[in-house]
Amino acid sequence: MDMQSDFDRLLFFEHARKTAETTYATDPLDAENLTRWAGALLELSQFQSVSESKKMISDAISKLEEALEVNPQKHDAIWCLGNAYTSHGFLNPDEDEAKIFFDKAAQCFQQAVDADPENELYQKSFEVSSKIHKQGPLQQAMGPGPSTTTSSTKGAKKKKSSDLKYDVFGWVILAVGLVAWIGFAKSNMPPPAHPLPR
Repeated sequence: MDMQSDFDRLLFFEHARKTAETTYATDPLDAENLTRWAGALLELSQFQSVSESKKMISDAISKLEEALEVNPQKHDAIWCLGNAYTSHGFLNPDEDEAKIFFDKAAQCFQQAVDADPENELYQKSFEVSSKIHKQGPLQQAMGPGPSTTTSSTKGAKKKKSSDLKYDVFGWVILAVGLVAWIGFAKSNMPPPAHPLPR
């Protein structure tokens, strides 16, 4: 059953990606479409190898930057860009390089919260991003490195690190899925019904 839902998600987001690509050919300045396209790419990146995933995430980042050139105030694109940077950071094994992506993500989440302070999803993303800053991106998200602490302390850190990683990935996946789903639903709305003549 889980494999079927993954397959369904893959099909859904691949269709969303193709639809966005087709729409882009006719209207390259549609910021909403660019955001949907990026969201679909972020979702699809989860089904790829690390190198392919990084390529898709980079492509999503470029689509989101393009959307923000068209509409700099588009807070859902800013927030989605934060998710893309977060995903890229988690895929980067070099802590210094990953930190650059996490810093960019934190800036995006702050901008999204500033643009729409009542949005709980933006607030939660910013909160999780702040935890990553306080605790160190890879040490907390990927597990503690070698140290001279006792094994019980290592176990507690590993558990806390694992929880943070799942919190972040869970929110990223949920959020990107929601944005892509809502955007896809908006783009495939049936035409309004015409009133019947009397």
